[in-house]
Amino acid sequence: MKLLRKSAATLLAAVLLVTAVGAVRNPDIFFLIKKNFTIFSEVYREVSLNYVEEVDPERLMQRGIRSMLETLDPYTVFVDEAQSQQMEIMSRGSYGGVGLEVGFRGDRVVVIAPTDGHSAQRQGIRTGDEIIAVDGVDISGYAPDEIRNMTSGEPGTTVTVTVRRYGMDEPLTFELTRERIEVHNVAYRSRVGPEGNIAYIQLNRFGQNAADEVRTAFNELREEGELRGLILDVRNNPGGLLGEAVGIVDKFIAPGLTVVETRGRSEEHTDRYASSEPALAADLPVVVLQNGGSASASEIVAGALQDYDRAVVMGERSFGKGLVQIVRPLSYNTSLRITTSRYYIPSGRSIQSMDYAAGDSAASPDSTHRAFTTRNGRTVYDGEGIAPDVEVTAPQPTALQTALQQQNHIFFFANRYASEHPGMPGESEIPAVYEDFREYLEEASFSYRVPADAYLDQVDSAVQDSEASSHVAALRELVDKRKRQNFEEERSRLETLLYRELLLRYRDQQSRIAFSLDRDPLMGRAVELLGDGDRYRSILQLGN
Repeated sequence: MKLLRKSAATLLAAVLLVTAVGAVRNPDIFFLIKKNFTIFSEVYREVSLNYVEEVDPERLMQRGIRSMLETLDPYTVFVDEAQSQQMEIMSRGSYGGVGLEVGFRGDRVVVIAPTDGHSAQRQGIRTGDEIIAVDGVDISGYAPDEIRNMTSGEPGTTVTVTVRRYGMDEPLTFELTRERIEVHNVAYRSRVGPEGNIAYIQLNRFGQNAADEVRTAFNELREEGELRGLILDVRNNPGGLLGEAVGIVDKFIAPGLTVVETRGRSEEHTDRYASSEPALAADLPVVVLQNGGSASASEIVAGALQDYDRAVVMGERSFGKGLVQIVRPLSYNTSLRITTSRYYIPSGRSIQSMDYAAGDSAASPDSTHRAFTTRNGRTVYDGEGIAPDVEVTAPQPTALQTALQQQNHIFFFANRYASEHPGMPGESEIPAVYEDFREYLEEASFSYRVPADAYLDQVDSAVQDSEASSHVAALRELVDKRKRQNFEEERSRLETLLYRELLLRYRDQQSRIAFSLDRDPLMGRAVELLGDGDRYRSILQLGN
């Protein structure tokens, strides 16, 4: 008994010593954590046990956690067990599944595209199929993420997926085998330009092995013949792993140069990342394509290459996310993705455009933007994302195009067309397909609104006499006439959207990307710039 008391006293002394050391380091934080955690746990217990109606304790706690994190920034989030697959894909670059990309079209969960070469595609599931059951479970009311979780699992196991296909009276059931699916970061690579001597690499994400995939894609393209330039496309790439961004920049600059620095509250989250390997092509002209959907790791790549005057950045201003997150594992297969530092690119600037500490996601005022210089002395600014060296604004979708996409008419017309035609139409046949599409829209009683409609609604509700109402009716007729004219004025663009959607019914994503790039004005501008060496060097202020 004396020995037990002595051991307990020793343990208590050790605990008090650790607490004292912590208190010396930060006299307030540990007390405040303990105090408020005690209050929170008491409130949680009282509500869970004594609220007038029964509550779900797990849901109540998770809402409390998420509400707490919402006071910080949008990137510090609690990841529950159901969301763990996406974390696995990012960290491992693969997952166990059947190869289905699914999403909402209206209130239906449909197949956006089966992954090339995997079980769903091999067994015959097609783009446009509506998923109605998984392993016999009716999925009405389920979200796409829930369907992905149901079809994911240990490689070698099976799952049955039941779909409804346009033009078929009875549902189709497929028995699919889960397998290890590698998620590729490089979505497309090709040689482009009039002479086919410019490398093009489309990078959609910065998951595991992204840098190696870029190296492999570049080397394969170079093996096909001499190259005069490279276009690296990170449009709509939301980012991913910091290390992969560093690895990609490393491919195009000399060893020993700073790529990015992270600065956090502690030394643990403060670091410098530098290039370490010889450049793949030290002098090859490079153009980076970006837009407002390019964020985080995409901005590190574009910004570092811009700061070293190693590439011309072309397109639109990037998103402006200069925060770094790490993932902390928690109990019960959950985790916390938490912002621990800000990153700074080689010129010393931060590209973070929102000041979350100021509340309401306030944009940094222009007056706070500081000037920095690139290696060659060009002026660049912080606090606003990455501004392109050559600004090219993508055309915005019109009200007609937006309505057709939002109401999913192009998607569902493609389903109907594929059910009635065994082969892909040639490009010369697209005008006839467009006429079929117009008939489909008539049958579907398609309509859409423009700003003038809302204005006329206000006028109509305000006027009181029949004469004024007749004038409003006449104006509505003019607006409707203009809407009908839009179908012809926008015909070329609508035909392109139709053909892109049909390619997914008859071919694959690669064919769709190739078709889109041929009609991409930004690609044309990039190819043109890489063919004009004097202009390229002038933009970067390079010596001859």
